[in-house]
Amino acid sequence: MNAPAVNRVVGDIIRSPEDKRDYRGLEFTNGLKAMLISDPTTDKSSAALDVHIGSLSDPGNISGLAHFCEHMLFLGTKKYPKENEYSQFLSEHAGSSNAFTSGEHTNYYFDVSHEHLEGALDRFAQFFLCPLFDESCKDREVNAVDSEHEKNLMNDSWRLFQLEKATGNPNHPFSKFGTGNKLTLETQPSKDGIDIRQELLQFHSTYYSSNLMGLCVLGRESLDDLTSMVVKLFGEVENKNVPVPEFPEHPFQEEHLRQFYKVVPIKDIRNLYVTFPIPDLQKYYKSNPGHYLGHLIGHEGPGSLLSELKSKGWVNTLVGGQKEGARGFMFFIINVDLTEEGLLHVEDIIFHMFQYIQKLRTEGPQAWVFEECKDLNKVAFRFKDKERPRGYTSKVAGLVHYYPLEEVLAAEYLLEDFRPDLIEMVLDKLRPEHVRVAVVSKSFEGQTDKTEEWYGTQYKQEAISEESIEKWASADLNGKFTLPMKNEFIPTNFEIYPLETDSPSVPTLIKDTAISKVWFKQDDKFFLPKACLNFEFFSPFAYVDPLHCNMAYLYLELLKDSLNEYAYAAELAGLNYDLQNTVYGMYLSVKGYSDKQHILLKKIVEKMANFEIDEKRFDIIKEAYMRSLNNFRAEQPHQHAMYYLRLLMTEVAWTKDELREALDDVTLPRLKAFIPQLLSRLHIEALLHGNIPKESPAHIKGHIPESLTPRRLNNFPPTSLSFCHF
Repeated sequence: MNAPAVNRVVGDIIRSPEDKRDYRGLEFTNGLKAMLISDPTTDKSSAALDVHIGSLSDPGNISGLAHFCEHMLFLGTKKYPKENEYSQFLSEHAGSSNAFTSGEHTNYYFDVSHEHLEGALDRFAQFFLCPLFDESCKDREVNAVDSEHEKNLMNDSWRLFQLEKATGNPNHPFSKFGTGNKLTLETQPSKDGIDIRQELLQFHSTYYSSNLMGLCVLGRESLDDLTSMVVKLFGEVENKNVPVPEFPEHPFQEEHLRQFYKVVPIKDIRNLYVTFPIPDLQKYYKSNPGHYLGHLIGHEGPGSLLSELKSKGWVNTLVGGQKEGARGFMFFIINVDLTEEGLLHVEDIIFHMFQYIQKLRTEGPQAWVFEECKDLNKVAFRFKDKERPRGYTSKVAGLVHYYPLEEVLAAEYLLEDFRPDLIEMVLDKLRPEHVRVAVVSKSFEGQTDKTEEWYGTQYKQEAISEESIEKWASADLNGKFTLPMKNEFIPTNFEIYPLETDSPSVPTLIKDTAISKVWFKQDDKFFLPKACLNFEFFSPFAYVDPLHCNMAYLYLELLKDSLNEYAYAAELAGLNYDLQNTVYGMYLSVKGYSDKQHILLKKIVEKMANFEIDEKRFDIIKEAYMRSLNNFRAEQPHQHAMYYLRLLMTEVAWTKDELREALDDVTLPRLKAFIPQLLSRLHIEALLHGNIPKESPAHIKGHIPESLTPRRLNNFPPTSLSFCHF
């Protein structure tokens, strides 16, 4: 405990009351910060180390060096020179590993059978002590990086991210091509007389400093044993006193604002991206003004921006909130998925965005909204689910760079200080004179005049007219916009129902009739105020042919679309549902806090039984479904291979081609006639699991969707074959 390698031991870690693991924070004398987690019940042990250096720190003439360094560290160290020693040890002991490089981070992580943590950790630690960067591995690993880039070339997310970077300040590190490829890591350096191995050694020697490292280790061992383990292995990592890179200048300066980009995608997608540069808000994590504004602008309930845009038939989805940049800068985004009609009304959509922003300015920061966000976070943290070791250690290792060790586990949930001044400061950045707009659509093919260097994305850049800026700046109040109603789904009853004596270890059948079966299992493991309600609705009409499959799919998509305003508040409060068509009919699950589950379930079932289709939404959702079927052609080859493998292993399946061909036959009258047919001969099977008292039959019955009682129809088709929806 008092080892010279450790400068400070932190025992009072703020953790969820339901978290039974033990934690200890360590600040090493070499500057490394570590979080140790002792979990005597874990099957897998895990560790992760996050270096607070990423592709933004690449040399200007070698794009992708940080990413290349990440790859090369796996391929031998002085202590373990065998190239595949690390990966072989993990694979022999039920383990796995991976790593990623982002703009500011390089994160390495693994898991392994709990008995072999020390052996794996020893091999892992050598990455940061004595890597070889073996010359014989270099060429092959350049090809691996190049293949990774090739895989991303046809991915619209990667293409759009690089285009965003490329259209900012070209001298800002944000503009760099972070992945790298054979050109940047081999061809060009060779032409310039650069020895890439020496550059790797220099990069590792310069930046892989203990003061920029965050470590997280999870195992069955006691905290004292874990401490001894990490002190022995990581206490000798060299501290080069490298300053944490900061980027105080925003990549989007005056000349990069008020710009409009028309972008041609690979897939047939239609999106509108509205972006504002904002300062780095990280230090305000206990007041989180970006979260407050994102909560309101991205809200999906009645009176919201999305509600109004959907009612006009212009958009389907909306995402709003702060987006990470790096230390020194962030972005605030409002992104929407456009309909065909919406593509013709981009300026009007943006006008509505500024109307909503003006509504927030007029109303001013609301303490009750902040308190509601605070309550939601408190509940989420208090009853936080246990995370899997590998993902958990990777996440925590990155968080130790940003928060005091005492707060690392809780920091993302901490909302303590209502700061109207900060909310108003961020709101002031959301003005037309600061905006950047990108519209993505296949309709721009043939209208572009520029090509992004690394991904070949076709685009056209135009200055937004002064007329548009002035129009948006004068956006008036829209009477359709209101602040959200108070969230009635926030749970208030957290009682854990007592476990019955001799509670069975498997679900028991508590209801068995001609039309339904109900299985019940009271939770005897987690003891959280949560439950999972699963319903399978068997129907002989759901998967008869591609036409019926399409109609079942569209019925449920339209149903979910119509429920969105109502169910969004439940989702915010940790109560989610899933509804999808299956081989057998329909599947419904409701998961989350048990307190108000029955309210959401009742609403869903009532909607299923009494659903009225909105004609405008039918056309929009059918068109979106057709595009999704067509877009499968643009998926990666490995995704095609996996799809066709599943297809070959399934007795009978409707392919995407068959579904696409049958979709034209789905009309509104036909779908309206199909829904009562689908619901007419249902058999329901349910599994109820969680914090539900078996001794209360009325309570249990409240979870059974009685309003879908079957209505008999004759001449239904056979269902003896096993089908699968692909």
